[in-house]
Amino acid sequence: MGAQWKAKHKDLAANAKGRLFGKLSKDIMIAARHGADPAANSRLRLVVEQARKVSMPKDTLDRAIKKGAGLTGEAVHFEHVVYEGFAPHRVPVMVECLTDNVNRAASEMRVLFRKGQLGTSGSVAWDFDHVGMIEAEPATPGADPEVAAIEAGAQDVEPGEDEGVTVFLTDPTDLDLVSRALPAQGFTVLSAKLGYKPKNPVDPASLSAEALEEVEAFLAALDANEDVQNVFAGLAG
Repeated sequence: MGAQWKAKHKDLAANAKGRLFGKLSKDIMIAARHGADPAANSRLRLVVEQARKVSMPKDTLDRAIKKGAGLTGEAVHFEHVVYEGFAPHRVPVMVECLTDNVNRAASEMRVLFRKGQLGTSGSVAWDFDHVGMIEAEPATPGADPEVAAIEAGAQDVEPGEDEGVTVFLTDPTDLDLVSRALPAQGFTVLSAKLGYKPKNPVDPASLSAEALEEVEAFLAALDANEDVQNVFAGLAG
């Protein structure tokens, strides 16, 4: 399941489309604070490419850019908050939120974690590495991910969720540097962000089918929350 949990079932993925647009809109608004022109704003360009890849409506995309850049007269205030704890069966979880109401987010996290265990700051973070995560796909035939990682300055590579996609892992401070270096190594960058990679992931095979379903349902409920941007679960595979 990788470091970032994603809904795998088609019905879940279909139902999550609207929520995905909402999460991307937040990312776009925050990136657009540094300029509304994707050509001059690399962070915005990457998020816009992600939005287009999942067919976000152009009106929604343009509105998010203008709102984030302050061109609509609306104030945009989101706070970044990280919650940590355990899903059922002691699977460690890091949850990143972007919220305009911290009290609401905290209250909803307490409710969602009733089926698991909400931890204090640092209670789970020690079991994750904070890393840069770059999803990229070959732009030229025969492009070698491992060679590209070495040349671009990435620390490691692993297979992505989608076929043909490689995740390049970097030091957090090298995220932008590696993102800009990968195209010269024959790779097209699809997304680039900071995230959490589990140090000691739980093997799903060690859980019963019923237990794994409980974990999946818990993670899906977290992901469905409007304040949640990313869910990183300590599950292998």
